[in-house]
Amino acid sequence: DILPGKTVKPISLDLTEKESYTELKAILEENKPQVKLLINNAGFGKLDDFAASTYEPQMLQCDLNVRALTVVTNLVLSYMSDSSAIINVCSIAAFVPTPNMTVYCSTKAYVYSFSKSLRFELKDRGINVLAVCPGPMATEFLDVANITGRSKTFDTLPYCKADQVAEKALKAAKKGRGIYTNKLLYKFYRLLAKVIPHGLFMYFTRT
Repeated sequence: DILPGKTVKPISLDLTEKESYTELKAILEENKPQVKLLINNAGFGKLDDFAASTYEPQMLQCDLNVRALTVVTNLVLSYMSDSSAIINVCSIAAFVPTPNMTVYCSTKAYVYSFSKSLRFELKDRGINVLAVCPGPMATEFLDVANITGRSKTFDTLPYCKADQVAEKALKAAKKGRGIYTNKLLYKFYRLLAKVIPHGLFMYFTRT
């Protein structure tokens, strides 16, 4: 339904491994595709006390959430042209630092800033960049992040439906928007994050 009459070629790569970028670069050079839509959705988080945690999950979050998104975008951009779009899956965690998910929110703040700046750079090429900043969703992210049953914050927040977020994000990208946040509550949260000092706000965002 998304690509009628088109052949889809799945490529399995571990984006935490540097060698994957070399492989992706070679695949792109060989096939020279015309990329109309790039969706950077790979990412994960961890709920923990940073000082008491081990470095591996913190490093992997940076590798996947930041490095992978940056490198994949850089490689694919050469094959994008006018009326193409890049969708970077961000989070409401990008708006205000989130204690006990310190690395995750920091990586998403990077994605948020990266998306806005790159969108400005690509205006003249007619390529739109959209940062999708949803609230919590009932996906495997929660179990991987060790959040399920351990966070009163996540237990009380209204959840978003992943399929609706995906559908509306695609529509927002097509309309040329730069940021998409679902639910009125989270749109208001985004606004408050601009006017309330983060040092105060973090008493409410900690998980």
